[in-house]
Amino acid sequence: MYAQLVETGVKRIKDLSEMTEQERAFQEKIDSEIKIEAKNWMPDAYRQTLIRQISQHAHSEIVGMLPEGNWVTRAPSLKRKLQLMAKIQDEAGHGLYLYSAMETLGADRDEEIAKLHSGKAKYSSIFNYPTLNWADMGAVGWLVDGAAIVNQVVLQRTSYGPYSRAMVRICKEESFHQRQGYEILLTMMRHGNQAQKTWSRTPSTACGGRH
Repeated sequence: MYAQLVETGVKRIKDLSEMTEQERAFQEKIDSEIKIEAKNWMPDAYRQTLIRQISQHAHSEIVGMLPEGNWVTRAPSLKRKLQLMAKIQDEAGHGLYLYSAMETLGADRDEEIAKLHSGKAKYSSIFNYPTLNWADMGAVGWLVDGAAIVNQVVLQRTSYGPYSRAMVRICKEESFHQRQGYEILLTMMRHGNQAQKTWSRTPSTACGGRH
């Protein structure tokens, strides 16, 4: 979901008998599900792949604030405005956790953000879809964040410690976002006018559908 192919120069997986002592010790930790920490030795290919994945994951969290930011001033009530602002704050925090984890690998945050701005680095393309009405905001929370949870829960057990620990907190907060989106659509279905109910039943633009 988050990482482009990284050219590491590695063409095949080495057998244990072909590994150096450092490589064998590293692989044994991986096989035993012992977390790799920032000060531990790691292969360059592992480091490069992590930097690419974590940076693009962080970019996706930051870009993921934009749909909510577009609706803060247009949300239908003060309660909804506060919910959106809280979600934006959470997503900014997720980006911070992930950029910080990336920096423990020796990457430079400013350089990685510059790659995002130049188009060299990617992010989750779902955020390129416009959120044209309030029902889209519910769909983003319920379905897009829900899909993110499915993808991200497994990352809580990823081998790199700082990334794994960041994901534990991120997944907890994403579950609130999913519930918030569900509640937005449920409220529109129960209490909205006929047009709002129709929007709620129609696959949203944010989820690749149309109104």
